[in-house]
Amino acid sequence: MSDFIRHECGLAILRLLKPPAYYQSKYGSPFYGLNKMFLLMQKQHNRGQDGAGLANVKLNMPPGYRYIHRIRSVAPNAIQDIFDQIATQVKSVAGQNGTATSEQESSSPEPLPFTGEIFLGHLRYGTFGGNTIAQCHPFLRDNNWPSRTLLLAGNFNLTNVEELFRELVELGQHPREKADTVTVLEKIGHFLDEEVEALYEKIKAEGFAKKFANERLARDLDVAKILRRACKRFDGGFAIGGIIGHGDVFLLRDSNGIRPAYYYVNEEVFVAASERPAIQTAFDVPLSDIQEVPPGHVVVVKKDGRILVEEVLPPAPRTSCSFERIYFSRGSDADIYVERKKLGQNLMNSILQAIDHDLENTVFSYIPNTAETAFLGLLQALEDYLAEQKLKDLCNPDLLKDVDACRKILRRRIRVEKIVIKDVKLRTFITPDDHRDEMVRHVYDITYGSIRPGQDRLVVLDDSIVRGTTLRRSIVRMLDRLQPSEIIVVSSAPQIRYPDCYGIDMAKVQDFVAFRAAIELLHERGLWHVIHDTHVQALELKKQNQLTRENLLKKIYEPFTTEEISCKIAELIRERSVKAPVKVIYQTIEGLHDACPNHRGDWYFTGNYPTPGGNAVANKAFLNFMAGQNVRAYAF
Repeated sequence: MSDFIRHECGLAILRLLKPPAYYQSKYGSPFYGLNKMFLLMQKQHNRGQDGAGLANVKLNMPPGYRYIHRIRSVAPNAIQDIFDQIATQVKSVAGQNGTATSEQESSSPEPLPFTGEIFLGHLRYGTFGGNTIAQCHPFLRDNNWPSRTLLLAGNFNLTNVEELFRELVELGQHPREKADTVTVLEKIGHFLDEEVEALYEKIKAEGFAKKFANERLARDLDVAKILRRACKRFDGGFAIGGIIGHGDVFLLRDSNGIRPAYYYVNEEVFVAASERPAIQTAFDVPLSDIQEVPPGHVVVVKKDGRILVEEVLPPAPRTSCSFERIYFSRGSDADIYVERKKLGQNLMNSILQAIDHDLENTVFSYIPNTAETAFLGLLQALEDYLAEQKLKDLCNPDLLKDVDACRKILRRRIRVEKIVIKDVKLRTFITPDDHRDEMVRHVYDITYGSIRPGQDRLVVLDDSIVRGTTLRRSIVRMLDRLQPSEIIVVSSAPQIRYPDCYGIDMAKVQDFVAFRAAIELLHERGLWHVIHDTHVQALELKKQNQLTRENLLKKIYEPFTTEEISCKIAELIRERSVKAPVKVIYQTIEGLHDACPNHRGDWYFTGNYPTPGGNAVANKAFLNFMAGQNVRAYAF
């Protein structure tokens, strides 16, 4: 992607199903679980650059000893920093040589840190708020009763945090802030407290003393019931992982399946993650053995090792996020790899039409690195097309008599060059928003002498075009230095028109080049009243507290065809100094659905949000634009 947008957060959960001594004996280390967590988190590094966190719970610890360890970091390389800190902690307990045996662990008055049976890891991309330790997951709601202690981490955004905050206040709580992470923690924590209290009263009535109630609480606590009560009014996309202090583990997914979540179980481990390849790599297991968490369900691993999969939220249409497939998830996932290639293939006809089928004078390339797989699909489709053209030419009996002409036909190739080069040493994601524009100019470079000046047309594939900033300020200008006859920028995703509110940091509509193009067209064609009328309607919905009713932002795009907006986008990304004509081609909605048939979450492109809160965020984003407020539509 040429424009940087923040990734999804990442989750990693590991529950060792055997006693710790088993892993020491079989694998020769008390850190089997910790090593696996390092792999799970590192293989999802694409999902977090703002920070990371790891929590560990050790089962059956006697009173007076620490059974929870948690560490978080916002260092530039947060994952490595976390594990370096853990190594330091281990050395302080096990001795300066850093070695530890099972005998040392069992006899030590202070158990070795992060050698417990349960792990919860998180990779953070913050969508709003600061970037401090306080914003890093896992979050801890501590209590002297293990059954009331809660650790939580997630990949989510909730659209109705203000409403949920008010509910907490009505319940008598005093939440310290309105952030969705705190709201979710306190919501689940409240109903956890209630369920534990009710269950304890039942146990006490049976004659059990308080001291001996914990085991019964651990056995009988109904995690799914707690989550049904706590999450029934959640509006958003979420995958939420948690640990209850006595040893229950859970992973909950939203009812639309917006955010991804997968798990794997064998006789030794239960493991879950946001991405399948992380599990495949860390545990060397085939794809067929990994299961998807069903939308609206929770997977619970009880303290005694029982694994339960239960429905928590009512069924809803499956609208898993297509942007995960286009860009965010690792391309090493088998299905995503096929889907991205198909996205490229589905662009072929539009490109051939744009270049008048002139392959001889057209050079194809892509913007590294995430567009590479789609480019492979496009290239294969073009090669198949060219093969058919060769066959058609060679069927001419008169031509077959001319060996040189036949040789020339057979030597025709799709012309591919590595035009755009990404400088991996320059990473704009660590640059604040107000300074990033200056940096993007230098993230890319080009290969000089790779085309014939004034003769060759350049077709460059990007996986998506969000702001158009990098294209305008860097890439198109650089491509123009090669003196192509024309520059065609192609997006394997459709036009991004609407803000996200379920985890991806795209909530300011004025950032979208498609929106800016539509606004300019409205002004150019004397349709300014569309903006005014839409604004009036949005204000009225806000006054009535009905912003969830409909997505009024659609009205801004209704007067124009997709092609008209694409032409205006081409103007917007072409600076005056650029000499070559510029075109922009987008994937069609039909092409997206054909490539990703099982992932119909397309609200970025169509404005069809799977939850009512999506409409509210879209309308808020438009109101923010009209008020000149450069803030995220889900900020408080």
